[in-house]
Amino acid sequence: MCIYPITQHLEKALGRKMRTPRDFDYLSKQIFDRLHVSLSPTTLKRLWGYLDDGGQPRESTLTILARFLGYSDWSDYMEHAQDEKSQESDPLLCRKLSINEVLREGDRLRLTWHPDRVCDVEYLGDLRFVVVDSEHTRLRVGDTFECSLVMEGEPLYLDNLRQEGRPPVSYVCGKKSGVLFQRL
Repeated sequence: MCIYPITQHLEKALGRKMRTPRDFDYLSKQIFDRLHVSLSPTTLKRLWGYLDDGGQPRESTLTILARFLGYSDWSDYMEHAQDEKSQESDPLLCRKLSINEVLREGDRLRLTWHPDRVCDVEYLGDLRFVVVDSEHTRLRVGDTFECSLVMEGEPLYLDNLRQEGRPPVSYVCGKKSGVLFQRL
């Protein structure tokens, strides 16, 4: 029995109902693999009402779950979850971000892909981005590129990537395992 709306989004994102201890172990592992934060299966069981202790979840727990779904925190989830109910895409596995419909100038995204790539970008408008932080990628701070759509779990195609001293090129992030994104 799901007692919080976010649980329904999580089940949809995972493509499975949370019914057995094994399901909660699975979600706990997925959260750790993606965010490098531990959330115990017991805590998850309480949230779903699988264990009844009558307590309310901490906001920090809800923030972890919201971040897992790609939001910056619990408040961001609460603000945008109603809007996403009308979208056809799944919140995690097929979640999409149509740049010109969703982002405003100055908005930031964190892009991650395997094995340990992290790239923070800022939206400049007109489908253009600038890299503001980068770890373990070929993208460097100050690089600019164009992108119109991010499909979570799919490769990210960058057009007109401009790096100092080089002609513009196209570039693919997460070619093998896809890219995950979250708003900062």
